Amino acid sequence: MKKTIYKYIFYEFVRYFIITLFALAAIVWAVQAVNHLDLVIEDGHAFRVYFLYSLLTLSKIFTKLIPFSFMIATVLTILKLEKDNELIALWTSGLNKIFIVNHLIRISLLVMFLQLVLTVALNPTLLNLSRTILKNSELQFVSSMFKEKQFNDTVEGLTIFIEEKTDNNIYRNIFIRDESTILSSVGTKSSTIIAKSGYMSDDEKNLILLNGNIQKLDNKDNVNIIKFEKTSFNLSGISTKSISQPKMQETPTILMVQCLQAEQNRISKGTFDFHNRNISTLNCSSDKNTLKNIKIEVNKRIGMPTYIPLIALICSFLLASRRDKKIYQFNKYIYFFIGFLILTLAEITVRYSGTSWNHTLVYYLIPGGMIPIFYFALIRKFKYENLY
Repeated sequence: MKKTIYKYIFYEFVRYFIITLFALAAIVWAVQAVNHLDLVIEDGHAFRVYFLYSLLTLSKIFTKLIPFSFMIATVLTILKLEKDNELIALWTSGLNKIFIVNHLIRISLLVMFLQLVLTVALNPTLLNLSRTILKNSELQFVSSMFKEKQFNDTVEGLTIFIEEKTDNNIYRNIFIRDESTILSSVGTKSSTIIAKSGYMSDDEKNLILLNGNIQKLDNKDNVNIIKFEKTSFNLSGISTKSISQPKMQETPTILMVQCLQAEQNRISKGTFDFHNRNISTLNCSSDKNTLKNIKIEVNKRIGMPTYIPLIALICSFLLASRRDKKIYQFNKYIYFFIGFLILTLAEITVRYSGTSWNHTLVYYLIPGGMIPIFYFALIRKFKYENLY
């Protein structure tokens, strides 16, 4: 009988959890997807790159929403069982409430494991992949770089300014500063291109400039001026400025753990271990700010999921509600607010957990200390409670 009851409660929870998680994720993803439109409008990336980049960020959104969705799903599951008088049937059949609490804890451990997989392994991989796709993609809408009376430096080393863009896509008074070898010839440090007018070719791969001059600065700091009536520059294959070094959230967890171990070796031995090439790639050094950010990111990935069982225990106090009490109608709001407060506290404290190892310890002791306290409080409450 217990297995049937547990399966029923689990299925009800999963239904609420999936609906809540995907509904919230769809809203957040839609908002972020709108913000990511700048990749096409401002940077000129293809729509395929835009959609791939947006989809790969979904795992990060799911990770952020899992604890909150878990809390909502747990509250709704208990309230649904209470509303349909199913809990009364369970109590009158002799089932102790602590068994339901234990079942909710098992569910919370399953969700915690799911979030750990996302935060520790899947998220960094997918986010790093999205960064790689963005970095290696070529500009498909080069014309997006040409905006009236705006200095556009989307492409690293290339600054473009046009005074006017006519209705038939003719550019007037063009200024281009090339500090790389994108448009400059070999042996040229930089070049400045000024033209009275210009336009893009039909395939948007070549920029045609009319009536202007090219001022080239060579490696010996000599300036050569070349005048032209018509010239063409091939813009195919250029890419936007991208961060080649992965961000902290895109770095594999194992590398950050190795970095923290290297820091411990430095403290104990007075030397910092850079023999691991991957650690050097992470820019892991004795810089306090870098190490602080690494600690915070590791604590986010490993520490945040440990708050999920604590939320399960807080929601379990709803099982002790009695309809004959005046406060009964407010219990769901009270415990929901407490759970929300705990999640907010977790988000705040994790930002300070990287300050020192003592702060890190406190961050993990919050759920580690409160879980047994709340659990024994529930055992004591249900042990002598009269059945409905």
